[in-house]
Amino acid sequence: MNKNQSLPWDHPRFRSWIAVARACQLMQQSLTRSLADLDIKPPHLDILVNLYRFEGISQQELARKLLVGRSNMSMLLPQMEKRDLIERRGDARDKRVLRLYLTAEGRTLTEAAMAIQTDLIERTLSDEPIEQCMATATSMERIITVLLQDLRDPD
Repeated sequence: MNKNQSLPWDHPRFRSWIAVARACQLMQQSLTRSLADLDIKPPHLDILVNLYRFEGISQQELARKLLVGRSNMSMLLPQMEKRDLIERRGDARDKRVLRLYLTAEGRTLTEAAMAIQTDLIERTLSDEPIEQCMATATSMERIITVLLQDLRDPD
C-alpha cells in the first residue's frame, strides 16, 4: 500500500460502519438466543412476520423483501411447511405462482415470536429517546438505499 492510500480505519466514517456491522451481528445473536425456546431462528421469524403482514405473498415477492435468493427460500420453506407453520397454495390466476400463508399454528407461533422480539427491542433501546431512534432509522434506510443501488448497478 503506498503512502497516499488511506487505510479503512483512517476514514472518518469507519467507526460508524463498524458500529453498524457489530450491532447487526449482536442483534442477530441476541434474537437467536431469545427465540431458541420457540425452535426458530431469525430467518424463520423474518418469513413468519412477512406472512403475518402480507398474507398470500408469493415466494418471489418474499425473497425480494428479505433480500435472499430463491435457494434460501427453497431450503427454509419446506422446513416450515413440515412443522405446519406455513402452507403454499397455487395462485388462482397463475398456476406457476405459489402463494404463502400462515397456518393457525404458524400464526400463534408468530405472535409469540413477535412478543419476544418486541421485548428485546424495548430492553435494548428503552434508554434511547424516540427522536434518536427515528434519526437512526432514517440514517440506516439511507444506507440500505445506497447499498441496494450498488447491488443493482455493479461497476
